[in-house]
Amino acid sequence: MIYVALLRGINVGGNNMIAMADLRATLATMGFSHVATILQSGNAVFHGKPSLTGKLETLLEKTIASHHGVTPDFHVRTADEWKAIMSANPFTAEAKKDPGHLIVSCYKAPIDTARAQALQAAITGKERLYVDGRQLYMTFPDGMGTSKAAPLVDKMMGARGTARNWNTVVKLGQLVSA
Repeated sequence: MIYVALLRGINVGGNNMIAMADLRATLATMGFSHVATILQSGNAVFHGKPSLTGKLETLLEKTIASHHGVTPDFHVRTADEWKAIMSANPFTAEAKKDPGHLIVSCYKAPIDTARAQALQAAITGKERLYVDGRQLYMTFPDGMGTSKAAPLVDKMMGARGTARNWNTVVKLGQLVSA
């Protein structure tokens, strides 16, 4: 089975540093094969025995903590789930026009739609969002750096997800389809 693993909060601002070569090596020692990473923000694709993604997240978190001394959250999806994430994107025009400002955040559990509705209601800018299961899609037409919506996401969602822009989502999709 092919998996996508997203690490939350590594290699940001010089904190929680894990070299991607070290991550690949650790995943290989855990018995995973065809391990590939993209970018330095903690994106891995690998092959492994069928497992529940929640169990895999826990195993990866414990192993990385013991081997590297950092404790990032892992958000794992199967290749089929990743393809479904790509297919479910409601912002196809934005994905083509401005993929760097379309963000997909992955969460460990399904997102509470009432929280998502409250988040959308609290947004005063142009940002829009859509929830699909454990994913939150958001557009940031003016960028995330000055967005007043970006800081509201973790606060109002009641859980911590990890976000990737559409360019990264597509690159990971290419890896799971190769």
